[in-house]
Amino acid sequence: MKKLMHPIMFAGTGSDVGKSIVAAAFCRIFKQDGYHPAPFKAQNMALNSYATPEGLEIGRAQAVQAEAAGIPCHTDMNPLLLKPQSDHTSQVVLNGRPIGNKDAYSFYSEECSIHSSLQKEVHAAFDRLASRYNPIVMEGAGSIAEMNLKDRDLVNMSMARYAKADVILVGDIDRGGVFASVYGSIMLQSEEDRKLIKGIIINKFRGDMRLFDEGRRMLEDLCGVPVLGVIPYYKDIYIEEEDSVSLEKKRRQLAEGKVNVAVILLRHISNYTDFDTLERDPRVNLFYTNNNTDISRADIVILPGTKATLDDLLELRRNGCAQAIVRAHREGKTIVGICGGYQMLGQTIEDPEGIEGDIARLPGLGLLPIHTTMTQTKTTQQVTFQFEGQECQGYEIHQGISDTNQPILQTDHCIGTYIHGFLDNAPVIEHLLKGIAKSEQPKIQSYADFKEAQYDKLADHVRRHVDVERIYQILKDHD
Repeated sequence: MKKLMHPIMFAGTGSDVGKSIVAAAFCRIFKQDGYHPAPFKAQNMALNSYATPEGLEIGRAQAVQAEAAGIPCHTDMNPLLLKPQSDHTSQVVLNGRPIGNKDAYSFYSEECSIHSSLQKEVHAAFDRLASRYNPIVMEGAGSIAEMNLKDRDLVNMSMARYAKADVILVGDIDRGGVFASVYGSIMLQSEEDRKLIKGIIINKFRGDMRLFDEGRRMLEDLCGVPVLGVIPYYKDIYIEEEDSVSLEKKRRQLAEGKVNVAVILLRHISNYTDFDTLERDPRVNLFYTNNNTDISRADIVILPGTKATLDDLLELRRNGCAQAIVRAHREGKTIVGICGGYQMLGQTIEDPEGIEGDIARLPGLGLLPIHTTMTQTKTTQQVTFQFEGQECQGYEIHQGISDTNQPILQTDHCIGTYIHGFLDNAPVIEHLLKGIAKSEQPKIQSYADFKEAQYDKLADHVRRHVDVERIYQILKDHD
């Protein structure tokens, strides 16, 4: 049996510095090296979530990391999930189940008694996970130097202290200011917490790596912490991303000679990883837009999932996108609605209990014969379904009940479904592109095989640029 190691935490100098991806890489590296790792993030804030085999909800990033580790995902990997519903309010999901909504001030208020109980829950989840896996690959959240929130921290250094984890600080050189952000993040820690930080990884480097050799030495001298690696920016490795920040990188224009797929850019878009498989099909040009002209010129229009269905539907009516989608359907374009987008394509959406907010009722786009009522009960489950005579897989995460028991509802040029991952299935994609694509169906490996290959490529990339052996030495030092 492999020797037990300390947990490792990848903490960050800020949000979107690459903590999730680096953690996924090490989940795969430890698996390749014969260990039995598992990911852990005590508290996650994201709209992109996933259903576990037990039908419970966790952040998508931890599901991806579990895949990289080769194990089923579980709520213990992300016991606390905050799903933003507005600029100030989030749904609180504890151990996979929603327990209510909280505004940011109440959640982080020093007087809020919920903090101590949540801390016990995340610690218990970590303990259960640590009893089954080795090592635990932990991920921090945002910056470890948010001093105003330090006393209420559940996920960064307080969690590292509890877990006795070795902390590796990840900084993003691409955004600039990496010296200040790394030095400041370390120096703003207490003496006790500073001792937990055993290394630095510089992420998203562009250009000639030799140009940073002096910078590496300067950082080590300044911080008294070794720089364990400088990871170059990559473009040819595809790992599902967690936050909608990545949508800014997506193409936003039409292309000649391809099937143009317009995904409506909702303010509260969620689970946009639903479109990753379709996006990498060479016959397809997929882009995100709320431009009415783009919608009218697209071959296929997709209404994605959302955390605030009624609010986003109201905005679609205000900005003219709703009318543009209806016109596109009238002109023979294919319209697809997934989850909240499916609800919007129906006749009406009602929220008599104010689950989502102050909007009690809105008419839908009228393209599908369904009526939806928002309820307190949340559906979360993995599903198997038949499409074009073939078995397909996906998962459901949604609030609201529609008056149909059909997992997929089709009318002329319109498809609606509650199933996330619907478009990961080859029969669905071929059905959508039939008669539109100008080239023959390419031979594409299954999505599961594709993801496995990407995790291996990511692990190889990180091994080449990070001192993995030194990390092993740090994790095995039990003095």
